[in-house]
Amino acid sequence: MNPKPRVNNEIKIKEVRAIGPDGEQLGIFPTHVAIKKAEELGYDLVEVSPTAKPPVCKMMDFGKYMYEQSKKVHAMKQNQKSGQIKEVKFRPHINEHDLETKINYVQRFLEDGNKAKISMMFRGREMIHTEVGKELLQKIIAATEGVAVLEVPPRMEGSNMTMTLAPAVPAGKTGKAGGEKSDEGEPDSL
Repeated sequence: MNPKPRVNNEIKIKEVRAIGPDGEQLGIFPTHVAIKKAEELGYDLVEVSPTAKPPVCKMMDFGKYMYEQSKKVHAMKQNQKSGQIKEVKFRPHINEHDLETKINYVQRFLEDGNKAKISMMFRGREMIHTEVGKELLQKIIAATEGVAVLEVPPRMEGSNMTMTLAPAVPAGKTGKAGGEKSDEGEPDSL
C-alpha cells in the first residue's frame, strides 16, 4: 500500500486543485483556503494525487477513507492466500502404502482449495526409466479424478518430472448437491 496520504496541515504546497466531497471540481485554491472550506463542510482535505501540477486534494472523511483502503488491502491478501501451491515429492520406487498416504495428502490439499505440485524425483540410473515415474503420476491423476483437474501435464524439469493439479471446485460442489438430492429422493421410492 502507498504511504499514508497527507491530510490538512500536513499539505505544505502553496496551491492545490480542490475536489468537493461529491467529486465535483471546485478549482485551484491556496492550501489554507481549501482546508478552511473542507472544515466548514465537516471534512478533511486529503492529498489524492501529489504528483499532479498543482497537486489534487479531495474533501472527504479521512477516517472512513483509511478504513476502506485497509479493507481493500485485506481483501487482496485474502485472494492471494487462496492460490497457494503445495508440493508433494515422490520417488519412482515408492511402496504402495506410502503412495496411498501421499495421495491422501494431495487430496486434502486440493479439498482445502490449494493447488498441488507433484514432483517425481529421479536419481542416477533412475533417469533411464522415466516411464516408471510417468505411470505413477498417471495413478495419482486417476486417484484424484473427482477432486482435481490436471492443470500442468507431466513434464521433465532437470532430474524431476512435475505436474500440477488444481482443485475441481465446481465439480465438487455440484457433486455434493447432487448427492443430497438423490438421498432425499431414495426414501420416497422405498
